Amino acid sequence: MRTKFFALFIFFSLTISLATASAAEDPYLEKFVVVIDAGHGGQDPGNSWNGYSEKNIALNIALKVGAELEKLPDVKVIYTRKSDVFVTLAGRAQIANKAKADLFVSIHMNGHKSQAQGTETFVLGLHRNEDNLEVAMRENEVIFLEEDYEMTYDGFDPNSPESYIGLTLMQEEYLEQSILLADLIQKNFTNINKRVNRGVKQAGFLVLRETYMPSVLVEAGFLSNKSEGAYLNSAAGQTAISESIVRAVKDYKNSMNLEILQNIEANPAVDLVDEAPKPTLDVYDGITFKVQLAATGKKLDPSARNFKGLTQVSRNKEGKLFKYYYGATSSYGQVQDLHEEAKRKGYRDSYIVAFRGNEKISVNDALKTKMK
Repeated sequence: MRTKFFALFIFFSLTISLATASAAEDPYLEKFVVVIDAGHGGQDPGNSWNGYSEKNIALNIALKVGAELEKLPDVKVIYTRKSDVFVTLAGRAQIANKAKADLFVSIHMNGHKSQAQGTETFVLGLHRNEDNLEVAMRENEVIFLEEDYEMTYDGFDPNSPESYIGLTLMQEEYLEQSILLADLIQKNFTNINKRVNRGVKQAGFLVLRETYMPSVLVEAGFLSNKSEGAYLNSAAGQTAISESIVRAVKDYKNSMNLEILQNIEANPAVDLVDEAPKPTLDVYDGITFKVQLAATGKKLDPSARNFKGLTQVSRNKEGKLFKYYYGATSSYGQVQDLHEEAKRKGYRDSYIVAFRGNEKISVNDALKTKMK
C-alpha cells in the first residue's frame, strides 16, 4: 500500500512540475527584457577621483539593480558585464540589440574639476551646451582603446566637436520613451534620494546611438565632489541609487502596460454597452483624436480581452514600436471622455494624441485648427 501511495505521489509531483514548467515557458507571457550596462571596465577605469573608481562603483550599482529586477517573474535581465572586463561601446549595444531588449540602462559616475554635484540622466541627441558636450566626449573617448575604431564608428572622433554636429538622432522613434524613463529616474533621485537634480539632458553618446530600443545613460553623481563621492562609494549610497533606478524601471514598465497579458484567463473580457454619444459641438476639421494606451516592441492582438474590456482599440506600428490607441474622434470633448474611461480601466498613464491625416501632431496644434 505504501509503495502504491509513493508511486502516486511521484506521478502527481512530476505532473505538477511539468505543468509549471510549461506555464513558465508559455510564449504568450513574453518577458520584459532590460539590459543593465555597467559603464567602463577592464583597462578602461572611467573617472578616478579621491581614490574612487567609476568602473567599480558602476558595476556594484548595476548588479544591485539587476538583482532586484530579477525578482520580478515577468522581467528578464541581461548584463553587458558582470565583472571587471572591458566591453566596447558597440559591443554593449550589440548585446542589447541581439536580446531585442525593451530597455537599455547605462550606469556611470560623473567627474569635474570643480565641486559640482548632482545627478543627470541623458538620452541621445545633439548636445545643447558645452557641459553636455564635455560629458559625451569623456564617455566616448573609450573607443581609442578599441582596434579599428575608425571603421567601427564610421570615422567618428570623440574629441572633435564637428563629429557631433553630424550626429543623427538614430533613436528618434524611441525618444519619447527614453525621456519618460529618464524623467522617472531623475524624480526618484531627487524626491527619494534627495540628490541635486541636474535634469534630463540630450548628448551624443555612442553607446546610445547604437541601440535600437528606449535607452538612457545615468550619471549617478560626481566622484570629484568629496561628499558625493563618499556617498557613491558607500554600500548605503549604492543601494539607494540602485533602488531608485529599479523603481523607475518598474514604473516605466507599468506605464507601457505590458503586464496586461498576465491575467487574461483570470479576467475574461466583459462586453460593455456603449452609451448614446454626446452631441459633438467641438469637432475639429481634419483632426482625429485618440487615447494612447501603450507603446511597446511587443505585437499584441488589439482585442478587448487584452485591453481590460476596451473594445475600440487599434494598433499602429510606428518605427520599431507598436502603439495602441483607444477610440478615434474629431471631437475633443469626446476624446476627453474616452481618456477618463481609459484611466478608470487602469490606464493611468494614458494620454491624448492628435493626428492630421496620418501625421501625428501636438494636441495644442490640433486645437488651433478651425472647428467645423
